[in-house]
Amino acid sequence: MISIIDYRAGNLTSVARALQHLGESCEITGDPRKIQRAERIIFPGVGAAGEAMTHLRSAGLNACIRDVFQAGKPILGICLGTQVIFEYSEEDNATCLGLVPGRVKRFPEGLRQDGRPIKIPHMGWNRVDFTGHHPVFRALPSGSEFYFVHSFYPVPADEKLVAGWSDYGIRFCAVVAYQNLVAVQFHAEKSGRFGLQILKNFCRWEGRDAQ
Repeated sequence: MISIIDYRAGNLTSVARALQHLGESCEITGDPRKIQRAERIIFPGVGAAGEAMTHLRSAGLNACIRDVFQAGKPILGICLGTQVIFEYSEEDNATCLGLVPGRVKRFPEGLRQDGRPIKIPHMGWNRVDFTGHHPVFRALPSGSEFYFVHSFYPVPADEKLVAGWSDYGIRFCAVVAYQNLVAVQFHAEKSGRFGLQILKNFCRWEGRDAQ
């Protein structure tokens, strides 16, 4: 069973529908006991980092997520769930979960792409260039595109933790791989067949393979 963590951050049913399309058993839950019993954890979300951390702490989910991470269970972060696994976010000056060393930064003002000004938030399809050979990102062709909606992006303390890069005015980390955790800044559940491939790979990953 896969637990999709419910911490009032939205976008949960889209993830559940994608997993059901793949024939995977899943449940949306905010119950720490169910999450700890799950075989795998998906940590999605949209919204603001400060509010998300408030909900996680009030429900006792911050400690629960740390426990399942330390237990070595496979975890997949998506969008906001990717950002709050880091130590700190510039959004709301939020102290986050600290599972992964690093911070989250806002896109700077005045970004340009191909000589033209571009808008924040970054919304739409964008290319991701994967690095290494992580099993969760197996069978994805070079230059695959995924659907993004975000104003902030992760900055791991060690660039070796970056498993994929994207460009939006600047080059930024779009994919993170660290121990039994992988995380994507884009919405895998809304990214067509390539996003489904990531979810399918994650459902077969035991969390022990090196990048």
